[in-house]
Amino acid sequence: MLFILDMTGTIVNTIAIIVGSLLGFFSRKFVSEKSGKTIIQSISLAVILIGLKSAFKAPGDDLLLIIICLALGTVIGEILQIQGFLEKTGLHLEKKFSKSEGSIAKAFITASLVYCVGSMGIVGSMESGLSGNHQTLYAKALLDGISAIVFASSLGIGVIFSSIAVFLYQGTLTITVSFMKPYLVESVINQMTATGGLLIVAIGLNLLIDKEINVGNMLPAIFLPLVYYIGRQLIM
Repeated sequence: MLFILDMTGTIVNTIAIIVGSLLGFFSRKFVSEKSGKTIIQSISLAVILIGLKSAFKAPGDDLLLIIICLALGTVIGEILQIQGFLEKTGLHLEKKFSKSEGSIAKAFITASLVYCVGSMGIVGSMESGLSGNHQTLYAKALLDGISAIVFASSLGIGVIFSSIAVFLYQGTLTITVSFMKPYLVESVINQMTATGGLLIVAIGLNLLIDKEINVGNMLPAIFLPLVYYIGRQLIM
């Protein structure tokens, strides 16, 4: 039962992609690219709201720690070039499979990259596994479902198979993180959630405006409150 509860966000996300793909495939003539873009921009405002709500979960006296974690985590991410790695991986897969003669394979790869190679799935899966809060994955499910309609209307039914990749990717991350729950106190979870909330705001801004924020390079910041807590316990 606990497994099902932990996987709720990912299951909803998977179903949304399946439903969106079917709707897009059977209503190709009714969805324009312009309409799909406008709808996604409107949903991005809700993503920003969810991020702000998570960001305010940490007490005010944790603000300095969160700022330090964001700055230090971004430095670590810039050194590791996480964003660049994700982009290169996506380009490599896209280039490799774009030569495929099957339209289903091309649609599957394109949609999988959009849904998996991004920060919202990581942040949402962690939040889901740590605190049982699935709001971020619900928002992602709505975005993915809408984009699946657009993708399937232009690329075909192959988009529906990207739901398998999303289920395996986000589900594995959610379950893995949930095993860490006994080692996480409430204050650390709040700090990690607040830090992740700020990254969700950045994701929403990326969807809303043309300028790109390298959220991938900020991902290490989410784990630093835990590192700080463990370090403080060892010193004490």
